[in-house]
Amino acid sequence: MMYCSYGNAYRLTNNPAYKDILVQAAKSLSTRFSPKTGSIKSWNRFVSWHGQPTYTFPVIIDNMMNLELLFFASKVTGDPSFREIAIKHADTALKNQIRDDYSCYHVVCYDPETGKVQGRETAQGYADNSTWSRGQAWGIYGYTVMYRETKDKKYLETARKMADYYLNNQTLPADKIPLWDFNIGQAGYEPGIKSHTKEVSAPLRDASAAAITASALFELSDYTGKAGDRYRQAAITMLHSLAGPDYRANPGENANFLIKHCVGSIPHGVEKDVPLVYADYYFVEALNRYQHYLKKR
Repeated sequence: MMYCSYGNAYRLTNNPAYKDILVQAAKSLSTRFSPKTGSIKSWNRFVSWHGQPTYTFPVIIDNMMNLELLFFASKVTGDPSFREIAIKHADTALKNQIRDDYSCYHVVCYDPETGKVQGRETAQGYADNSTWSRGQAWGIYGYTVMYRETKDKKYLETARKMADYYLNNQTLPADKIPLWDFNIGQAGYEPGIKSHTKEVSAPLRDASAAAITASALFELSDYTGKAGDRYRQAAITMLHSLAGPDYRANPGENANFLIKHCVGSIPHGVEKDVPLVYADYYFVEALNRYQHYLKKR
């Protein structure tokens, strides 16, 4: 919320007031970091879809998107602590949140006293062991940023393999706009008893996951040599799909959002097949990155 808005405002205007707000945001975010868990706390608590337990130190894969703000704060203040927190959080997520096949858990819950993992569950995905498509997108984007900021090859490998999981998944449609979860209705994946997931039988897409992934793939392609052509072409395919009639709304429709057919949280019973602000944001960012690529050719 802060870096996408005030970050772009500062980039475009160099207004020092925006920088001050961003630094304060980074300081506030840093207060949620725990050395014991090695992570930034996401929500204050998380109630399992199984009815119990209630966790007090949940960490969501979405949190990878907050780390760019911390790197910015270190650069403009000269304080390395922001950068150190970002690296520690990313390393902890790499250890505990990324699976062996480079899919990811949505939520990892820690014991705040010992730092040990108490549970790995989902909040907005189909099942605890499934792969929520927007969560996978956050991971691809987040670890691409981590490589940009550190040049540590383990982050590049993670971003690439998470992208490969997305692009190679057998459930991914030809237009590369994924279902809202890669494992909907598959054997071995069971939603929690309190989740509203089974109330929705339609295999809904999540265009926001594609918009985020497309933007990430444009950047990832710059770091991967000849292999980057595959990531770039996939991003271009996603952009053409998103800009086409199936996902791009007509002016004045779709509550004046650009992109339609997104999913917020089916388990919570909300935002089912709707526009979402982050779909529009990352669609526009991906368009800008595509434009820059075309200018360099």
